Amino acid sequence: MSINMGPADRIIRAIVGIVLLALVFVGPQTAWGWIGIVPLATAAVGNCPAYSILGIKTCKKQ
Repeated sequence: MSINMGPADRIIRAIVGIVLLALVFVGPQTAWGWIGIVPLATAAVGNCPAYSILGIKTCKKQ
């Protein structure tokens, strides 16, 4: 599994994941906030399965 996400993409995904998870505890307190685990996990790993399927690579290094 190679890294296919650049640093800006990883930071944005981490922020979106944290915001979605916050919806579980504050705000509307909806279960949909648990979806935030997906962008948080892909940001931590640095690999997005959808990017792999579509052949997208946002990281500069090989």
